[in-house]
Formats: sequence, C-alpha cells, structure tokens
Amino acid sequence: QVQLVESGGGLVQAGSSLRLSCAASGFTFSRYSMGWFRQAPGKEREFVGAIKWSSTTTYYADSVKGRFTISRDNAKNTVYLQMNSLKPEDTAVYYCAARSTIIPSPSQSDYAYWGQGTQVTVSS
Repeated sequence: QVQLVESGGGLVQAGSSLRLSCAASGFTFSRYSMGWFRQAPGKEREFVGAIKWSSTTTYYADSVKGRFTISRDNAKNTVYLQMNSLKPEDTAVYYCAARSTIIPSPSQSDYAYWGQGTQVTVSS
C-alpha cells in the first residue's frame, strides 16, 4: 500500500537548520511530483514547495524562498526539505504529498497521497 513517512522534525532555535525526509513506498515514486506543506497551530495547511518528478524544477512559497530547498533521490524513493535560517513562524507540522503527474502544484487538492506529518518547532 502507499506510504509516505516523514522524519527529521524537532525543536530548534531560530537561525538553525533542519532537514526533513519523506520516504515513499507503494507507488512509482519517480513518476510523481512531490510537495511539502505545513500547518501551524490554528491555521490552514499551506504550500511550502514542490519538486518535479525529474528534479529539474522546484517551486517555493514566497515565505520560504531562499531559505528552504527541496530535493529528491529517486533511487531511494525519498524527497527532502532542507530548511535553513529557521524562524519561529516556521513552526508547524510538515507534510509531504505525492501527485501523479510530472508537474507539481501548490494546491493541496491536486495531491493524492499524504504522509502523517512531522513536527517542527522553532524557538526564539
């Protein structure tokens, strides 16, 4: 069955870095675009970034552009979210999601599969 398992979250201080991983199984990972979303307490889940199946193109929300980097290793069925210069407002549960087309999307409804999320807390 399809599984997306995020890991790498934790509690860090502002200005620190974290790398989240999302391990995929149960589908042909290399043919899916992957997205990262996050949900802060009391807020709607929002788009963070996404990567095309071939890793040639990435997209980011303005709030993380220049600080976060998405990459993927199709041989390991894993997508990563490198987060640098973390801010308290980055505190959220981070989710990875899979979309069965080559073109990523910022819309949650375009993603068929979701992980359970990993908590990232940034203290000031």
